[in-house]
Amino acid sequence: MIDWIKNINKAHPEFWKVYLSKFDKKSDRYVTLSIDATGLNPKKDVILSFGALAVVNDNILIGDLFEATIPQYKFLHDNDLPSDFLLESEQPKLSEVQALEFFINYIGNSTLVGHRINFEIEMINEALERLGCGRLKNEALDIEVMYKKLQDNNEKKISLDELASFYKITKAERTSTTDKAFTIALLFLKLKSRLGLK
Repeated sequence: MIDWIKNINKAHPEFWKVYLSKFDKKSDRYVTLSIDATGLNPKKDVILSFGALAVVNDNILIGDLFEATIPQYKFLHDNDLPSDFLLESEQPKLSEVQALEFFINYIGNSTLVGHRINFEIEMINEALERLGCGRLKNEALDIEVMYKKLQDNNEKKISLDELASFYKITKAERTSTTDKAFTIALLFLKLKSRLGLK
């Protein structure tokens, strides 16, 4: 009971309070999202980079993007993982705290779109928990689920590359998280149209 009272009275960061205030109405903005992480366990792994693009009125807004690399040197060093990716990345380098704050400000109440989006959301929720925030409130759409609904097939997992190949979308030479977010945006618009979604 005492822990519950402490959680109710816990002070959240200011950016989180602003974020929570944005959900009184539904947004017509979608944000396609891709992250790179050190692994697949949201409890133990950390985010290395974000790539996100806005989609409004069936248009990909190239100028409305968010990208960042988080130099998780301590995590990489403690787990004997290479840091070549961080050194080579051309994305802006931010601390985890900065990246999360900027990302939350960027997405607002948009609907998040991704490939296996639940993984991205869980990774972000774990990182937010470390900052004393709550969980993301955004609605989410998964392009793999959309594709399976269209094909009426729930059997096989479909990779992002397989989806791109099926819809004849050329794979980028450099596959940063922003490149992946752009591919997801192209696929989302195709699937959205075929499913007759508004």
